[in-house]
Amino acid sequence: MSINSRLKQIRTALNLSQMEFSKRIFISQSLYADIEIGNVEPKERYINLISSQFGANLNWIKTGLGEMWNPDPPDMRLEYIIDIFKKFDPQLQDVVLSHLKNLLELQKETKK
Repeated sequence: MSINSRLKQIRTALNLSQMEFSKRIFISQSLYADIEIGNVEPKERYINLISSQFGANLNWIKTGLGEMWNPDPPDMRLEYIIDIFKKFDPQLQDVVLSHLKNLLELQKETKK
C-alpha cells in the first residue's frame, strides 16, 4: 500500500471529506485530492501535520509498519465541538458552558 493510500485510509477512518481533511492540514482540497490519487507526493510537513492533527502513527503513514493510530485516536466529535466553541465570542462561550452544565445535571437526574 502506498503512502497516498494510507492517507486516504486515515481520512476515511475519520469519516471526513477531502475538504474537511484538507482544511485541517491547511491545504486546498484539490491539492489533497492530487496527493490521495498519487499525482502529487505529499510533503514532509503535510505528513507530520496529519500525524499530529489526527493522531495517526507517523511511522505507519511513511512505511505502513505498525498501527495506524497512536495509542489514543482522536475523538472527532470533541474536536468538532472545540472548533465551534472557539468561534464564539467570550460571552457566548459562557452561555454555552452554562447550557452544558445544565445538560449534565439533567442527565444525572434522569439516570437516578
